[in-house]
Amino acid sequence: MKFVIQRVTKASVTVDGKCIGAIGRGFMVLIGVGAEDTKEVADKYVKKLLGLRIFEDEQGKTNLSLKDVNGELLLVSQFTLYADCRKGNRPSFICAGAPALAEELYEYIADCCRREGYPVQTGEFGADMKVELLNDGPFTIVLDNL
Repeated sequence: MKFVIQRVTKASVTVDGKCIGAIGRGFMVLIGVGAEDTKEVADKYVKKLLGLRIFEDEQGKTNLSLKDVNGELLLVSQFTLYADCRKGNRPSFICAGAPALAEELYEYIADCCRREGYPVQTGEFGADMKVELLNDGPFTIVLDNL
């Protein structure tokens, strides 16, 4: 599993010209599911995501969590995080999870975050999406190999 987490002041996702999800301050997260991933793996990633303290406190230190700032989540499925570009110029995606597994785990992750009380918006699995965001910092973290 791979998460690309961007601290944002706002973010949105559009499909066919219609905005289907938008947030204010929070995290825009690209989620890649690998072929061997499970719900147990997803649980570790969700715990780490929700526990990250990357918002600034009164002293300007990155010490506050998403919960501390009443932040929101925009979760977007992104199988291309599993692009293997070691050979040639055309990426291979053989390590990405099959669509059925990826969609199941993507929905599971969104549900886990909602159950923890976070406002969650999502993209549309498998759709051609346009994502806009204002990266705050910029601050971007890649979670993989947890």
